[in-house]
Amino acid sequence: HVQLVESGGGLVQPGDSLRLSCTHSGFTRDDYDMAWYRQAPGNECELVSLISSEGSTFTADSVMGRFSISQDNAKKIVYLQMDSLKAEDTAMYYCYAGCSWRGAYWGQGTQVTVS
Repeated sequence: HVQLVESGGGLVQPGDSLRLSCTHSGFTRDDYDMAWYRQAPGNECELVSLISSEGSTFTADSVMGRFSISQDNAKKIVYLQMDSLKAEDTAMYYCYAGCSWRGAYWGQGTQVTVS
């Protein structure tokens, strides 16, 4: 049973930092790419950052230099470190795990509000 559980969201001021955590279980990490997406009201879902099954990373231009993705495989956690937060970073942030031959899974989301 695959589970992705996000935590770490909250209400912060511009310029503050947050670290989101995605605790995962129920699947073989080596088979899946994992990512953080976000969606603000009225906006499309946006890929923020991804860490592949092999450990390579991608970060969207909109957050490059401010956000970074990392993981602790022993703890089965994928992190999203968010620094220098801006109002436009306000969104629901979702953890994603995807495998081309096994399917995709989403967490329930954690709200980040920068105000």
